[in-house]
Amino acid sequence: MTHDLSFWSLITNASLIVQLVLLGLVLISLSSWWVIGKKGMVLTSARRAANQFEDDFWSGIDLASLYARINRQKEVVWGMEAIFLAGFQEFLRLRSQPTMDPESVVSGAQRAMRAAGSRELDDLEVYLSLLATTGSTSPYIGLFGTVWGIMNAFRALGLAQQATLAQVAPGIAEALVATAMGLFAAIPAVIFYNRYAHEVDRLANRYETFMEEFSNILQRQSYHLRKSYAEAARAPVAQG
Repeated sequence: MTHDLSFWSLITNASLIVQLVLLGLVLISLSSWWVIGKKGMVLTSARRAANQFEDDFWSGIDLASLYARINRQKEVVWGMEAIFLAGFQEFLRLRSQPTMDPESVVSGAQRAMRAAGSRELDDLEVYLSLLATTGSTSPYIGLFGTVWGIMNAFRALGLAQQATLAQVAPGIAEALVATAMGLFAAIPAVIFYNRYAHEVDRLANRYETFMEEFSNILQRQSYHLRKSYAEAARAPVAQG
C-alpha cells in the first residue's frame, strides 16, 4: 500500500487539530510579514527624514525661519522635526512670559522635547511586539501540532494488527509539517525583530543627541537674552 506524501496531501490528510494549528501559523506568518514590510518602510522613512532635517538644521539657517517653514508644511510633522517643533514652540512660549527666568525656559523646552521624543519612539516601536511574540511562540504552537499528530499516529498504529513503517510514516510526516510551519513563521520574525529593534535604538540615540545639542543652543540664546536684559537694566535713564 502506497501513500501520497506530497506536501499538500500531508496537510489535507492531517487531523482537524493539526489543520487548525497550521491555519493559525499561516495567519501568524502573514501578519508578521505585513509588519516586516510596513515597519521596514517606516524606519527607512524615519532615517531619511532625520538625515534631511539634520542637514537643514546644521546648514546655518535661522531657527525661527526653520520653525516657520516646518509650521507651514502640509505634511504630518514627525521624527526629529516633531522634537524640534515641540521644543522651540515651548521655548518661544515661555520666553514671552516676563516672569520666566532663562533656566526655566530651557528646562521647559527640554521637557517638551523629551515628551515629543517619547511619542516618536512609541510610534516607531508599534507592532514590534508582534514580531517578538511570533518568534517566541510559533515554534511551540507548531510543536503542539506535531505532538498531537504523532499521538494520533501511534494511536492508530496501536489499533493495527501489523505495525509497519509504511503505516506510521505518513502520520508522523503529517505531524512534522506543523513544526516546519512554526519554524517558517518564527525565523523571519526573530531576524527582523532584532534588526528593527537595533534601528529603533539607533534612531533613539540620534534623537537624544539632537535634544542635547539643541538644548545647548537654546541655553546660549537664553544667556545672551539675559545678558541683554541686564545691560538694558544698567543703562542710565535719559533725562527729559
